[in-house]
Amino acid sequence: MRLTLQKKCKIFVKVSKVKIELDNIYNMDCLEGMKYIDDNSIDLVITDPPFAIDFKAKKGNYHRTKSRVLEGYNEIPKESYYEFSINWMKEIYRILKESGSMYVFSGWNNLKDILNAIDDTGFVTVNHIIWKYQFGVVTTRKYVTSHYHCLYVCKNDKKRKFFPYARFGKNEKDQDNHSLHYKDKEDVWIIDREYWNGDIKTPTKLPLELVKKILQYSSERGDIVLDPFLGSGQVIIASKMMERKYIGFEIVEDYYRFCKERLESGNYRIKDKKIGDALTLFDTERN
Repeated sequence: MRLTLQKKCKIFVKVSKVKIELDNIYNMDCLEGMKYIDDNSIDLVITDPPFAIDFKAKKGNYHRTKSRVLEGYNEIPKESYYEFSINWMKEIYRILKESGSMYVFSGWNNLKDILNAIDDTGFVTVNHIIWKYQFGVVTTRKYVTSHYHCLYVCKNDKKRKFFPYARFGKNEKDQDNHSLHYKDKEDVWIIDREYWNGDIKTPTKLPLELVKKILQYSSERGDIVLDPFLGSGQVIIASKMMERKYIGFEIVEDYYRFCKERLESGNYRIKDKKIGDALTLFDTERN
């Protein structure tokens, strides 16, 4: 039984007696879950899949406290990364609307596999965006990596949604009389990482500002946003805050539970109980 979109904005499916609805997340492999989504039904995909770099979830990078980092990061073997990438992208291509688009984050190590999978699946590449963050891990024998790649792709370049003045008007200027609209649309995005001092966290997460920017440019209120690799749930949290419908899949149970707690409690950050109170979804300016 395939997923069907009903008038009440619900999606139903029978998977071992599990009912899947919009505005919900699921502790399951996205390849299994996406099988039950109808063709041409998703407006936007934003996702940060595993990078296949033998990532150590508990490593104390960025001065984080290891005890507050959730375990279970599900890495992909490097030799299987192209196959892994093209398998999930084929499902995305099928379920994405002609007016829809996808943003995929990637490190540089296995970027070629992501790029090849995008081309081989049939996606049209709209932009290759660079997300520059404040600093990376210090190295002694090579340059410090302080950016990620973000591939902005679509099925139909003539029909995809894009709202160029979603954030700044055509004539808006900064204090130096430079165009805010032009700068915001450049393909290098300088956005700081978020540091959650004293909070429970997953080992990787996208900044809220970054996700909200994508949502503003490539979706409208009521659109359906999918993240097949939830992690901390930033895409889903931002979608809820900005009145989008959402579906998310996460194979790691602890990450799924963490994201679910954020959604159900209304807390943007989940404090370590020994530290203090949590921040609400609408109190994120104190990040």
